[in-house]
Amino acid sequence: MSTPLVRAVVFDLDGTLVQTRIASWEVFEKINRRFGLGVDAPEQYFDLFRGNIYESIGRLCRDAEHSAEVKDAFLRLLRSDYTPPLVPGMADVVRRLASDATLAVMSSNAMQVLRRVLVTSDLAFCFANVFGGDVTPNKQTAIRAFLADTGSGFGRRCSAEYDEGGRQRVPDPASTVLVTDTAGDVRDALAVGIRVVGVAWGMHTVEQLTEAGAEFVALWPQEILAHLLGDAAAAPPVGACAIPAVAEPGMTTGAVQDAAAARRQRRRTAAGRPRPVTRSSNAPRTNEVTAASDVGSPPRHGAPAVDAELLAAVRRTCRRP
Repeated sequence: MSTPLVRAVVFDLDGTLVQTRIASWEVFEKINRRFGLGVDAPEQYFDLFRGNIYESIGRLCRDAEHSAEVKDAFLRLLRSDYTPPLVPGMADVVRRLASDATLAVMSSNAMQVLRRVLVTSDLAFCFANVFGGDVTPNKQTAIRAFLADTGSGFGRRCSAEYDEGGRQRVPDPASTVLVTDTAGDVRDALAVGIRVVGVAWGMHTVEQLTEAGAEFVALWPQEILAHLLGDAAAAPPVGACAIPAVAEPGMTTGAVQDAAAARRQRRRTAAGRPRPVTRSSNAPRTNEVTAASDVGSPPRHGAPAVDAELLAAVRRTCRRP
């Protein structure tokens, strides 16, 4: 019997979409020291994700009141301090899947963190649903809510509006896949009846994920597409999904020149001559670049010193002869 066509893909965030082992441990380690939880090594922390993370933390606490205090402090610190980088290659995977399927994120992390990460990576509008740990702490509950909502079939194709006009694809368990890095998530998904694909770059190993019941464990992000879409993975994303955000013409040059202005300001400050450096958005950008004849020469009276390497970079960016 052939595998049902994938209609919905649910992504875990930490360790799946973003690199989390170091970033997450650095946040939790502060909580561990503050509350004396006895988790003294990253590996011990990673083991907590074999089940629901908040339930695992709760077992380290004295009582329910202590557990609630620890959870609240952990979420507050995640909201303020946690900004992990995206896993290389995952942005392309998300955009390709978003052009065909309804996408969601389910995470133990706070909604504020999810918004910050997805907006910064320009993936926010690829996802139709986002379930954060401060709204829906239990992932089985979140998956059931996703499957029960008839509106979940209305996906997003990397733009703000939701699908309209007959493109609804109501997800069912057989055509819904969770992509995750933890054995606890694998077991939660299987308990609800959906499929699971693991990733090898997160909290748990290939063996741990396979033993928990994942149907496949990807070693590289692109394997997710090959496994879920088969030959169709070679087709490029369509519509807005095919157009990742790029800087408008001139923005790269402006960023280089802003950096140059900041460096000149630092040199002035270090020399005991602090002067504000400002640039009007309407001012010609070329006014900030010293002529080529100045390179390697002593600065004229009142003129800033010239950074030859930076000037060359600006010229290349501007494609000047």
